[in-house]
Amino acid sequence: MSKILVVAEHDGARLNASTAKCVSCASQVAGASIDVLVLAPDGSSVASQAAALAGVGKVLVAENPANVEPLAAVLAPQVAKLAAGYTHVFGPSTTFGKDLMPRVAALLGVGQVSDVMAVEGPHAFKRPIYAGNAVLTLEVPTDAVVVATVRVASFEAAAPGGSAVIEKVDAGVPLPTHTRFVSRSGATTGRPDLQSAARVVAGGRALGSAEGFNIIYSLADKMGAAVGASRAAVDAGYVPNDLQVGQTGKIIAPELYLAIGISGAIQHMTGIKDARTIVAINKDGEAPIFEAADIGLVGDLFAIVPELEKQLGG
Repeated sequence: MSKILVVAEHDGARLNASTAKCVSCASQVAGASIDVLVLAPDGSSVASQAAALAGVGKVLVAENPANVEPLAAVLAPQVAKLAAGYTHVFGPSTTFGKDLMPRVAALLGVGQVSDVMAVEGPHAFKRPIYAGNAVLTLEVPTDAVVVATVRVASFEAAAPGGSAVIEKVDAGVPLPTHTRFVSRSGATTGRPDLQSAARVVAGGRALGSAEGFNIIYSLADKMGAAVGASRAAVDAGYVPNDLQVGQTGKIIAPELYLAIGISGAIQHMTGIKDARTIVAINKDGEAPIFEAADIGLVGDLFAIVPELEKQLGG
């Protein structure tokens, strides 16, 4: 029988949607027993949210003042210790998981399976390679703990309706002091989080400048959408790199992805391959983005986007 520990991603008050998607992935392992681990200074609120996920049998809460910030160096020793008795340890393939899970794997003395997109069996998984152009099926040793990151864009979130038991635990391990939190900085836009938004409006190099990108912000606000960008737009300095979508940016799976002035290079398409509906606006009718788009508009984005915003009204 497989016993899976899912490491919860949260901000101290709210459970990140990536955790529910990790639970969905874990539930595809036949006969698996699924527990969720919450590491926080006070994990009561987050634990209650995790306990409500269907398929979760138990929520372990490791409370420690040192867990106030998600520092991988501090969290990893606790996860590794509490993973005793588990056959699998899953974390999301987000910035949080990509930072934490390799350390967990190293402490457990195993290799990490990255970007799991499908479960073939308890020790067999599929993951994308070559910028998503191919899918690799891999098998891992059956005599070692499986540590993996889950490609959250490939899974639906576990439904609510669970009533898991919540149990407080103590990892009882010395925590490192060579890593310390200094400060956090980030823009507060009031828009939805790019990685979990249902609608995303993204712009590319064709916007021409940071000022030109303002029409993307305006349309996104009208739609209640998150804002994304191609790497070309980020490299040109139009927007900060936390908006980048693609192989070297964020991997997303919104219900609607509106690509404006984005040519559709393979590295960008890797980040949106799981989007439900892709709408492309580009003056180049031969742009690769149109091969993947469900709806395509060929024309001047500076004429089309304001008209589209006007039609939305409100």
